[in-house]
Amino acid sequence: MSALEWYAHKSLGDGIFWIQERFYESGNRANIWLVRGSEQDVVIDTGLGLRSLPEYLYSSGLLQDCGAKEDAGRRPLLAVATHVHFDHSGGLYQFDQVAVHRAEAEALARGDNFETVTWLSDSEVVRAPSPGWRARQFRVQAVQPTLILQDGDVINLGDRQLTVMHMPGHSRGSICLHDKDRKVLFSGDVVYDGSLIDWLPYSRISDYVGTCERLIELVDTGLVEKVLPGHFNTFGAERLFRLASNYISKAGICHKVSTFAMRSLASLALRVTNSRTSP
Repeated sequence: MSALEWYAHKSLGDGIFWIQERFYESGNRANIWLVRGSEQDVVIDTGLGLRSLPEYLYSSGLLQDCGAKEDAGRRPLLAVATHVHFDHSGGLYQFDQVAVHRAEAEALARGDNFETVTWLSDSEVVRAPSPGWRARQFRVQAVQPTLILQDGDVINLGDRQLTVMHMPGHSRGSICLHDKDRKVLFSGDVVYDGSLIDWLPYSRISDYVGTCERLIELVDTGLVEKVLPGHFNTFGAERLFRLASNYISKAGICHKVSTFAMRSLASLALRVTNSRTSP
């Protein structure tokens, strides 16, 4: 299957494109965002990486043709992982320039498929990307980041800047990217319009509460009007406030006890699954 078949996209205007993997039918299917700038382009998250995302970006015309000469104005392309979970980081190996938060840089560099929570089934991939492909063969490949991010860093695209916000809780290295001028937040799995997951390895409820407090502050100060999340549909400031507030209100002792049990089971399942040797 070609990259043009595997991916699809739509424009949200203002140089932002929403890309998805058409034949990965799962609640884990991550949104991939392309943000075009005057001096640099950025891909935010990369999906599973079962087909070439860079090839799609160029062959679909979203970016300048691969054959174009550097002096013809092709801009640098940076792939940023909002975190290293498999559904977001699987395609990072396809890019020359890769950025990730420092808390997860080592896990990515060693291809730690426990921390990437790799969990994929054949039933979720409704058309095989290549003949004989099986989900048990899938692993997040080790990638050496070329840019280590921390809270407050600014990624300069020329005519727009994306500010890094370290927002742990879902994972220890989760980040949001904030376009302050346009009041747009690329939120990864920090927040999306669904049940927030805090029971995976390296999830931490106390961190998540602090993160949700920061999200509420963004709304209260009028710094976010639109959220482009890691899963599901986009939403606005009012919904962001409600999602963050609801998480804080439910993060009591009962939630912590049940989450501990779920995390223990998830960790055991992931260790068993990722200790198997692919044929």
